[in-house]
Amino acid sequence: MNGPQIHISFAPELRLFVAAERRAGRTPLVTDGSSTLGHVVESLGVPLTEAGQLLVDGAQVKVSHIPAAGEHVEVRGVERPQRVPGAPLRFLLDVHLGTLARRLRLLGVDAAYESEDIGDPALATRSAREQRVMLSRDRGLLRRRELWAGAYVYSDRPDDQLRDVLQRFTPALAPWTRCTACNGPLADTDKEAVEHHLERGTQRSYDVFAQCTACERVYWRGAHHARLEAIVEGALREFGDAAAQADPV
Repeated sequence: MNGPQIHISFAPELRLFVAAERRAGRTPLVTDGSSTLGHVVESLGVPLTEAGQLLVDGAQVKVSHIPAAGEHVEVRGVERPQRVPGAPLRFLLDVHLGTLARRLRLLGVDAAYESEDIGDPALATRSAREQRVMLSRDRGLLRRRELWAGAYVYSDRPDDQLRDVLQRFTPALAPWTRCTACNGPLADTDKEAVEHHLERGTQRSYDVFAQCTACERVYWRGAHHARLEAIVEGALREFGDAAAQADPV
């Protein structure tokens, strides 16, 4: 490449995306003189979903800016909490994030999930069609232009993944209102109405039930309830106030 030389630096949280030699601070980069700054940032490994303000010599520019010789570029991280304009906040998760999807649904967050690998083009198309924020650890998927919005999931641990998404987007929390299996809404129901779904031991031991209005799965406070309750209480304690106070889009 033989074009203008710029100097570029990345926020600390973005340095995992770039080559080791670009993690220490501002480094020189020779550009081709025609590519946009957005293209330059992505070519160095950072999905634009993770890039916040782009500053050139201290002034904010758009991703369409064409870098010129001698410019000093600073790539900041996404401001948190991140506002997603244009639609009710809802998510789409890829095949590798099933546990995160179930935990978001447990908290009442609209989280669609593909349990099979339908491919990046189909996921990006669904994100655009349904106006859902695509959550993924696949950087290539997050660089697809047809995405409506997206976010990289930084950890491979479900506890940290949930905390990251809740801290970044502060979605409204309404625990125990969604089906963790299909994302449909739950409604209270009588034991008599669902007893044909229940084993005899469950019929004898429990009296309070809810049922998914979409897939008809039945829920009750069984053996795993204490573990789920701990997830819910932890999320409400850490993020409940932030979600309630978040400015409407």
